[in-house]
Amino acid sequence: MADVNRGNRPLSPHLSIYRPQLTSVTSILTRITGNALLFSSLLVVWWLLAAATSEAYFAVVDGILTSFIGDLVMTLSLLGLWYHTLAGVRHLIWDNGIGLDLETAEKLGWGAIGGSVLLTFLTVIAI
Repeated sequence: MADVNRGNRPLSPHLSIYRPQLTSVTSILTRITGNALLFSSLLVVWWLLAAATSEAYFAVVDGILTSFIGDLVMTLSLLGLWYHTLAGVRHLIWDNGIGLDLETAEKLGWGAIGGSVLLTFLTVIAI
């Protein structure tokens, strides 16, 4: 039987009542950082290709990547790398059936976020 009230219903009512959870946000962040790391990898490859091409071209590319914007992009890429790594470790823990309860899952999520910020800071200071 056809639904005669089809046009009057909202398409996605769950979007208006859904409250994002830490585990869903960290899952989305893991996907975002994975894709962003592809972009930063291409920048590093561009830098290496410029070094292999000529001194003048390398100076241009190196100037771009060591500018304020380049430093910001590379620092954010480092943050994304640490986050993606720690989120991967979190998933390895979950794959072993450990920490699947809500409280532990949230602690692991905050640990991945805080740990990535701390490790990024330590890495930038060490360099």
